[in-house]
Amino acid sequence: KIDLGDIKITVQDVIISEPDRLAGGVGFGPRLMISNEALRNSGLVQPGSLVRWHYKVKLGDTATKADVTAAREATESALPQAGWRIRARDNASPGLSRNIERFAQFLTLVGLTALIVGGVGVANAVTAYLDSKREVIATFKSIGATGGFVFTIYIIQILMISSIAVALGLIIGTFIPPIAGFFLRDVLPVEIDTTIHPLALALAAVYGFLMALVFALWPLARARDIPPTALFRDFESGGRLPRIGYIVALLALIGALLALAVGLSENQRIAAYFVVGTLGAFALLRIVALGIMALAKRLPRMRSTEWRLAIGNIHRPGAITPSVVLSLGLGLSLLVTIALIDGNLRNQLTSSLADEAPSFFFVDIQNHEIESFETLLTDNAAGATIERVPMMRGFFVDIAGQKPEEMVVDPGSAWALRGDRGITYSAKIPDNSELLEGEWWPEDYDGPSLVSFDEEIARHFGLTIGDTITVNVLGREIVSTVASTRKIEWQSLAINFVMVFSPNTFAGAPHAHLATLTYPDEATPDREFALMKNVVTAFPTVTTVRVKDALERVADVVGQLAWAIRGASGVTLLSSILVLAGALAAGHRTQIHDAVILKTLGATRSQLLKAYLIQFTLLGLITAVFGILSGTIASWFVVETIMDGDFTFLPSAAFSAAFIALLLCISLGLIGTWRILGQKAAPLLRNE
Repeated sequence: KIDLGDIKITVQDVIISEPDRLAGGVGFGPRLMISNEALRNSGLVQPGSLVRWHYKVKLGDTATKADVTAAREATESALPQAGWRIRARDNASPGLSRNIERFAQFLTLVGLTALIVGGVGVANAVTAYLDSKREVIATFKSIGATGGFVFTIYIIQILMISSIAVALGLIIGTFIPPIAGFFLRDVLPVEIDTTIHPLALALAAVYGFLMALVFALWPLARARDIPPTALFRDFESGGRLPRIGYIVALLALIGALLALAVGLSENQRIAAYFVVGTLGAFALLRIVALGIMALAKRLPRMRSTEWRLAIGNIHRPGAITPSVVLSLGLGLSLLVTIALIDGNLRNQLTSSLADEAPSFFFVDIQNHEIESFETLLTDNAAGATIERVPMMRGFFVDIAGQKPEEMVVDPGSAWALRGDRGITYSAKIPDNSELLEGEWWPEDYDGPSLVSFDEEIARHFGLTIGDTITVNVLGREIVSTVASTRKIEWQSLAINFVMVFSPNTFAGAPHAHLATLTYPDEATPDREFALMKNVVTAFPTVTTVRVKDALERVADVVGQLAWAIRGASGVTLLSSILVLAGALAAGHRTQIHDAVILKTLGATRSQLLKAYLIQFTLLGLITAVFGILSGTIASWFVVETIMDGDFTFLPSAAFSAAFIALLLCISLGLIGTWRILGQKAAPLLRNE
């Protein structure tokens, strides 16, 4: 038996799943399915109560998408003032669709980042491969081979290897969705579609080949024109620019890649930001690498042999500094960005909100219940702060001469145009608002209807003081003049409204009230549940919402999304680790040569190991500083500009990410170095 409003109902059955449940959004309480008669007798529906009715219409078994679209447009055209929201079967939950699109865009950015980081790995691998073949290339040229012949041989090899890599990537990518669906079948609310999409696979293949060509062309073009004598002496001594034809071809490939990334993105603005940010990151990391090398070169001579070796390894010709800084810097910047965004979201939705938010919301308090309701709260929650405002629902009909459905506004404010909005009236400025522009009406105002708007919404709507809006409330169209704009502290979760009207606007209109209760200190769960029980017993038709429950539910959703983001970002992090390992491996030939010469001259293994430890620690520390700075700036931009939140620098999140990067740099560097230190001197010196 369950008390529901004024009646008792009996649980007859339990619904395991609802096929259309996702269309209802995130719920904060149990769902009940009852008869129309039970709803009428419950007393829950009163004048001014918030009630939504959903009608589902089936056009017929043979109805096509065009038929559905035509029916929706015809209904909207015939009844423009009805205030309905019509959703077709291909967009049953616009909010869910928008969130899925945003996450898909994030995955696209993660994928592009992984591709670019992988491209750096291609460049490192090609450079290392050509370095290992320098004597072969020199021999070819010495016996008459042209530079074009050499270029053709190795570009064919790179394309063959790329084809194998692309094929493996497509196979792995095809099998990941069904495998993931098997392990996530009890977590996800929908069944994963494991259909193979040929166009998506073809696009992935095009991305793979373009990235391979973009990052392989430069080192191959340089190898084409290096003289044999330079190759026999040292591959790096011929470090001049490739021919103009190769530079033009490289620019064309880069242009095609960027056009593909931006042109095929759902949100081209975000994709363009990504492209600009990536190009900027490449340029900055290159500058950082050159700066490190220049600074190391100008440092005074150290007494310590190990420090002299370490600093020399950083700035000498052919040093791995540029590759390490680029590979590690890209991955670390993204990691810090994600860590700070995740931390700020969690803080705003848990700790800060939990401190500022009310303890309870009470909805649908009727006019005749107000006095006795407030008396009950005062008696049962001594010392608590109680706030109450009248509340109605209304939807926009006209905004400064524009139809809401025809307006194009900033995505951050588009929610205010969708469906109906909570509205209120007040003789005084609400406590959580700050008047920014215009004037507030006198307490005894009795003229034409006036309204005060949230400043950000008004700005995005293009509203100014003196403009008029038309809102439909309870079937009546109210024309009001914008008298002021306010800055609202939405993060406090206190009672806030986009629109506050002058009190005379709704004189005599039936409406309910909304109230909040805030304890002066942290209330125990027993104290809160006791209050809930007393309110529900005395006022069964009043909806009581415990804010802590709602925050926990939101925190769960955000936590799941954060784990999804971390999982997706882990792909980029893994790519960065592999690329970093490749960058370190690319310089092994030179390091082996140096180590063998130094050991022959009397250097001990411990001295060399200490020198390499200093080298990789310095590179890791400097790159970590850059990663923290760039990741902090990027996360600040996202939180403040895109998410419209308050950014807070979180040292634990940023420095833990930097520590991971530093540990990776030192560990991977020393793993490769240990093998280098074990090389025999005789074979290498004999070849010299």
